[in-house]
Amino acid sequence: MQKTALVPYARLPRAYHDRHVLGSTVDAFGAAHWLLTDRAPEPGPDTPPYDALVVSVHDGDVEVTELSSLRARWPHLDRLPDGGFVVASSRARRYQDGNQVQVFDALGRESWTFSVGDAIEHLLVDGAGDLWAGHFDENPLGIRRWSATGQLRWAYDHVPGIAWISDCYALNVSGSVAWACPYTDFPLLEIRSGRVTVRTNTVRGAKAVAVHGGRVAFFGGYREDADRLALGDLTGTTVEPAGVSVLTLPDGTPLGRRRTVGRGSRIYVRVEPFTEWGVFDLSG
Repeated sequence: MQKTALVPYARLPRAYHDRHVLGSTVDAFGAAHWLLTDRAPEPGPDTPPYDALVVSVHDGDVEVTELSSLRARWPHLDRLPDGGFVVASSRARRYQDGNQVQVFDALGRESWTFSVGDAIEHLLVDGAGDLWAGHFDENPLGIRRWSATGQLRWAYDHVPGIAWISDCYALNVSGSVAWACPYTDFPLLEIRSGRVTVRTNTVRGAKAVAVHGGRVAFFGGYREDADRLALGDLTGTTVEPAGVSVLTLPDGTPLGRRRTVGRGSRIYVRVEPFTEWGVFDLSG
C-alpha cells in the first residue's frame, strides 16, 4: 500500500528531556505545548496537588509557563487565545465539586474551576476561546462546547437519521467550526454556528479527521487499520472514498504509540518518546 510520511513539526527543547511528559497538544494557532513535571505521578487513585511547567514552541520560539497546584492525574491540556491554559482531568468522578477543569491566566495563576462531565476523550480550545469536550463511551453526552468560565454554550442534540453519539472517536476544532466522527455509525458531523450537518461515511474507527475545502482525511482505525489514512470527497450528504494510504514517520517507519490532534486541514501526531510532533496537512 502507498505510504504517506509525516512532516516534522515541533520538538521539545533538549533542555527539558529529563522531565516527565504528562500531556501535550497543538493549539488552535499552531503552537505545540508540553505539560512537564519532575517525575511521573505516584501509583494509586489519588494525586495530591502538584506543580508543572508548560513549554510552548511556535515557529522556533520557546516560552515557559509555571502552573501550580494541578490536580489532574491524566490531564488534557490546551491554550487559550489570551495566553492562559486549560488543564482538565479526563475523569470527573473525583471532581464533583467542580474542580475537574482548571483555567490558568497567562501568568500561570488559577482563575476558574468547573466540571464538563466525566469521560473526556478530546478537549480542544477554539479560536474564540471556547472549550469543546468530546466524551468517550462512559458518558452519553457526546459533544459539548463550554466557555472558559464554565458556561455551557452548546450541546449536541439527536439528529434524525443517525444514532446517538456513543463515543466521540475523532474531533477537529478550527476557528469556530468543529468536525467529528463518532461511534457507532461514524458519520462526519460538521458543527457550524450551532447547526449540525451530517454526512454518511464508510470509514470506520478513525481517531483523527482533517478537512480542507471539499476534501476530508481520516486517520486510524481498528486493528490492521491503525495507521490508515483514508481520503474522501465531500458532497452535501455523503463522504465519497477517494484513496487510502498508510501514514508513517518522516523516515517511512511505522508510527508506534501516538496521540493525535485535528486542527482544520491538519492532523498532528505526537510520537514516542512524546517529545516530537509531526503533521499531515491535507491542504498541501
